[in-house]
Amino acid sequence: MSFDLMSYQPRGDKKNSDFFNEYLPKIYQRRTSSGVTDQVGAMKAIIIQVEPGALFDTMVELYVMTPYRHTASYLGQTHRFSVLHSHPDYPALILMAPLSPGFEDFIPRINRMYPLARNMPQTRYVGEVFAASDLDALTGALEDQNIRFEYSGDTENPFYTSDGFRFTTPSDFTCNRVGYSPHDFNDTDSLGLGDRVLLSNTEQARLERAAAFGTESRIAPLMLGIDHLATRVLAGEREDAILEFLTMVPYYFWGAYNIFDMNSSTNVNRSGNVDDDKKSPAKVFTANNTPSFVNSFAKLPMPTEDFVRNFGRRLHHMAVEIQDGDHGAGEKNVDFVVNTLKDKGVPFLAHVVGECKDDPNLKQIFSKHSKHTLLITEYIERCHKYDGFFTKDNVAALTAAAGQDEQYQHGHVFD
Repeated sequence: MSFDLMSYQPRGDKKNSDFFNEYLPKIYQRRTSSGVTDQVGAMKAIIIQVEPGALFDTMVELYVMTPYRHTASYLGQTHRFSVLHSHPDYPALILMAPLSPGFEDFIPRINRMYPLARNMPQTRYVGEVFAASDLDALTGALEDQNIRFEYSGDTENPFYTSDGFRFTTPSDFTCNRVGYSPHDFNDTDSLGLGDRVLLSNTEQARLERAAAFGTESRIAPLMLGIDHLATRVLAGEREDAILEFLTMVPYYFWGAYNIFDMNSSTNVNRSGNVDDDKKSPAKVFTANNTPSFVNSFAKLPMPTEDFVRNFGRRLHHMAVEIQDGDHGAGEKNVDFVVNTLKDKGVPFLAHVVGECKDDPNLKQIFSKHSKHTLLITEYIERCHKYDGFFTKDNVAALTAAAGQDEQYQHGHVFD
């Protein structure tokens, strides 16, 4: 699947600057002429780091709340890794945790800068890995465009410079990395993550019970895969974050909408080379419309800016697509999934927003932040083959609900 980037007109009512409108087509053109478009494929993995000792509990949580299931675990030089899959055609999920609580690299250093991230210094969404055919040629092309990469000796975690991987340094705008690899992520032993380790009988039994919950409750078949990944950035860095990401991967700027009630915008970037977003999930960047000190004049809500000031630039949530359909009288599949998870004790923010009646539309909801990853899980059902990405009313409601749960109170940082 592909289309003409140069003739595509982005959707939405968010006005971009002349700077953005000038450089977006230039980036598309250079991406093609430099070979990046041909060398980079779909998203193959997403990477999350958690605290030492939290890796297995995170897996159990993912079993309950997502379609991901454990494939294999490995012991590396400085980290333990677990690889999970939801579908052979969708990105794998790599969980990693330092072997020592005192491990030092970029992640604990940046987390300590923000009041609501300090308590979990090793916990952060790392980034994505994209398929790549020739790492040396790709690195050369992107370094000519001032994209920086990690080399041996540059970083304390050897995973970022291991054979068959090439990772950028963390973005100045998002703090996320972009990785590239020719590996087959369905063949986990080929990834070179370390010595394979087996789960204990107790651990295996816990995962089997978590999987049985999804099967017996009938929610597991309804959770399809990751639909999009949403990062929050500062107001003044929205356009830079988008253009930087589009420099590195063959995605396109789908469009942006101004969410006036929340004084923010939601900016969507999608792959034009897949027939299903779950094969290469969309990347969303959310930012306030004005910086906090300017917003003090109008005193509008600013939950997105507050999130970045409290947690740092980072991924805010990952969205799981729910199969469209009616599960019972007056109940859509997403309502059934959410109510089942609530009965299991999974906490949510507010209620399911949106309507799905006779016309195409969306229903969405945010979970509360995970105590293991700090990430929110969104559940989204596109009803009657809705071809849009979101509705402004839905996003406003979700943003407001999350904002109430992400507030910083002086004196409670270390509670």
